[in-house]
Amino acid sequence: MDRHIKVPLTGETASSLRAGDYVYLTGTIYTARDAAHKRMYETIEENGKLPLDMQNNVIYYMGPSPAREGKVIGSAGPTTASRMDKYAPVLLDMGLKGMIGKGKRSQAVKDAVVRNGAVYFAAVGGAGALLSRAIVASEVIAYDDLGTEAIRKLEIKDFPVIVVMDSVGNDLYETAAREYCREDGKPDTVKGERG
Repeated sequence: MDRHIKVPLTGETASSLRAGDYVYLTGTIYTARDAAHKRMYETIEENGKLPLDMQNNVIYYMGPSPAREGKVIGSAGPTTASRMDKYAPVLLDMGLKGMIGKGKRSQAVKDAVVRNGAVYFAAVGGAGALLSRAIVASEVIAYDDLGTEAIRKLEIKDFPVIVVMDSVGNDLYETAAREYCREDGKPDTVKGERG
């Protein structure tokens, strides 16, 4: 498998990824956090029009810190994804193909990921300064009044992520925990030993 993936994602690419794959994304993604998701959801209910087309796009749950002089963006670490769980199924049904965040997702999100052949990636929390190095351009495209929570268009190159949830329902947060624990539920203590 080629670990270098172009974004936006095609359905074929999304369906080829499996939970546990380490990949590098290159291309265009968008940022949106809690406030932007809430506003998009309200907009859908009012008139169905969004500031960006969801089809095949990837949303990164991130609100950057201010950029330092000479930099495109400040620290760009992931936000806890479960805060967007109320809104994610609707966006997935509108064509969203990928999400980047950290942490577990609800069953409703898992079902929507499978139903739409999408994927959920995790970026490493606490590594925002390192992740920002993979962002080569940043532009606010909607909801400027939300400050760091505005929707941004990002151009990225070799942005490192892990596939956490794939299009067939595998969830790394669940499978990794099962593999780590012995039958009695206690963690293995011998390196390399599986229960």
